[in-house]
Amino acid sequence: MLNEILSFHHIGLGLRSEERAIFFLEDTGYEIGDKIYDPLQLVNLRLCRHNSQPDIELVLPGESDGPLTPLLKHFDELIYHICYEIDDLDEVLDRLDEIGLRALPVTAPKPAILFGGRMVSFYKVQGFGLIELLEM
Repeated sequence: MLNEILSFHHIGLGLRSEERAIFFLEDTGYEIGDKIYDPLQLVNLRLCRHNSQPDIELVLPGESDGPLTPLLKHFDELIYHICYEIDDLDEVLDRLDEIGLRALPVTAPKPAILFGGRMVSFYKVQGFGLIELLEM
């Protein structure tokens, strides 16, 4: 079962502007992390943490066009992805295939600055949406 190999990590919130989102999150008890530019992902990021709520990653456009550019032409904000921590990328992809969930690669694994260089990759799971897989 997927729940044996996927562990929820955070929700990714894509934004054109972060001011109102930060205001909302602070007022609901979130601690707002520092803004970090990830040149490999071409986005600005902030991880927001709460002692009893799911972590939320704010994802904003970077210095040049990146993965959010086409989406933010139509939306000011949107739930962008759900991130899961994993031990074994091949095992997860094999399991998705076994149960008939097609996972189309969006990005190859690459180090994520926000997570201390841990490898991340993105997949479009047909019928579900975009997932980020964060390797342990």
